[in-house]
Amino acid sequence: MIRHVFTGAMLFVAAQAHADYQCSVNPKDDVVIKARHVQVVGENGNLVISPSGDVQFNGKQHTLSAAQRQLAVSYQQSLRSDLPWIDNGARSRVDKSRVALDNIITQQMGASSNMHSRLKKLDKQLKEQMNRIIEHREDGLTFHYKGVDQVRADGQQLINQAMGGILQDSINEMGAKAVLGGGSNPLQSVLGNLGGMQSAIQDEWKNQEKDFEQFGRDVCSRVVSLENQRTKLVSGLK
Repeated sequence: MIRHVFTGAMLFVAAQAHADYQCSVNPKDDVVIKARHVQVVGENGNLVISPSGDVQFNGKQHTLSAAQRQLAVSYQQSLRSDLPWIDNGARSRVDKSRVALDNIITQQMGASSNMHSRLKKLDKQLKEQMNRIIEHREDGLTFHYKGVDQVRADGQQLINQAMGGILQDSINEMGAKAVLGGGSNPLQSVLGNLGGMQSAIQDEWKNQEKDFEQFGRDVCSRVVSLENQRTKLVSGLK
């Protein structure tokens, strides 16, 4: 019933939007961003770039041409801007989804529904999962490429657990209201209310779906551009 927004919105953003959303490039390097340098390390070697364009590759300091230095400067600047952009975009969409779901719960079940606390807990858990992909540190950000697949699996499990709890809460709370309301057919009332909630969630998902898909395409475009810059820079160092 609530899978459309939960998996389509929160998991999509938390896991795939940081990753390779139907993208031709699958990152194979961690990226460490600090004030004094940017480091790209993983299957493609160990590349360290200073803000002024000094480059060390696999432990060797390289003498660069003016064009190579400018490419190094541009690449590390792109990493410094694109990773926070991806992170902020993903988190803002998770927040948007949570607010929308909170509003639906309030409209359908009331402000005192236990579903609010479950949703708040899920939001916190997903933010923690997101930090396993782009980690916030005191001295900067670190992108963990291996965290993408791990978070996708763990995030799905968290959502499945939350969905089960929220579905049970909705049945319990709607059932209690139906009984207290004194209608002749409490079960029919519960089913009707569940249908109303499902419709509201589906409508909200339709409102947000295009934005999520566009964000995924934008993430992919930036990831491809970053990989092209890295490849061009490193090929000139060998």
